[in-house]
Amino acid sequence: MLKVRSFTFFGLGSSDRLAVPERWSGTTRPSRLRGFNYIVYIVICRENFRYKLVLMSEEPPETLKPWPTVGKTPKLSKLGPRFFAFIEALDGPVVFFDLETTGTDTQRDRIVEICLLRVSPLPVGIESPRTWRINPEIRIPSEASDIHGIYNADVDSCPTLADIADDVLAIMQGAILSGFAITRMDLRMLQTEMARVGKRFDPSGFKTIDSQVIYHKREPRNLSAAVQFYCDEELEGAHGAEADTVASLQVFAGQLQKYEDLELGVEGLHEISTSLNAAFVDAGRRFVWKDKEPVFNFGKLRGRSLRSVAGDPGERDYLRWIVQGPFEADTQQLVCEALEGKIRVHKGT
Repeated sequence: MLKVRSFTFFGLGSSDRLAVPERWSGTTRPSRLRGFNYIVYIVICRENFRYKLVLMSEEPPETLKPWPTVGKTPKLSKLGPRFFAFIEALDGPVVFFDLETTGTDTQRDRIVEICLLRVSPLPVGIESPRTWRINPEIRIPSEASDIHGIYNADVDSCPTLADIADDVLAIMQGAILSGFAITRMDLRMLQTEMARVGKRFDPSGFKTIDSQVIYHKREPRNLSAAVQFYCDEELEGAHGAEADTVASLQVFAGQLQKYEDLELGVEGLHEISTSLNAAFVDAGRRFVWKDKEPVFNFGKLRGRSLRSVAGDPGERDYLRWIVQGPFEADTQQLVCEALEGKIRVHKGT
């Protein structure tokens, strides 16, 4: 065991503290202890506005693995008695997690942030969430940055997934995996990303709890549910054209009544109504916006920009096939413009 007979502690605000590499979390600070004939390096993490020792090493922090941000722990007392009963009944840990990514393509996009929150059987309870910001080693499209607020400059000096993969898998090992919409994207994205860095992660080997699936099962989002919610009545004759048409009018009137800040102008209502399609260039969703330019969303060229394909002599026949094939008119118009050297640019914010 390493024994320090006497030491001087350089506090977190001291100019004598070792320089903190940018890849280290802003809440994870390396400091040093000077021993009798040696220096011992320590790392202190801020958790819930208190500082605690999380690592001691004879190696300088620059040689150690990046540590995650340690966030505020949810209070068990505020999560309700049924959640407490859930924890009491656990045979093993549950890990809640979420990913922020460069896009929604689980085969081509990359992870830029991951958070893991481990819940263990009592008396351990809820551990602090651990969050890593990750360099995806590809460009983050502006459309993705607009959603999660993580930009290319923010990840330039962050660790790659390969740097932290073992730590992430260690936290997940033997656990039930839970989160919101994880069965739709996050699990598949994580599987692909781990395989890319030479690690094995098989979602089928885990039990999962997806709170989005539970939400949609228990709170249906159909016309009958909308009539009940906005009009406080049952929809009779559901799935008949007349009944559904009258119900849609009643629901819209109910929405205007309920949401006083909802615009009465057609332009504002149109913008809201088409917001789900804002990520797509054409009605058939064959192309998506990335960095404000069209990118293929289907077929062998999925993930490639229309600009690069139109400029590739070997691929122009494929574009001509789209123009002549069974595609929507606006898709064909978009490709026609590209063949003429005109690449459409997204004018939205």
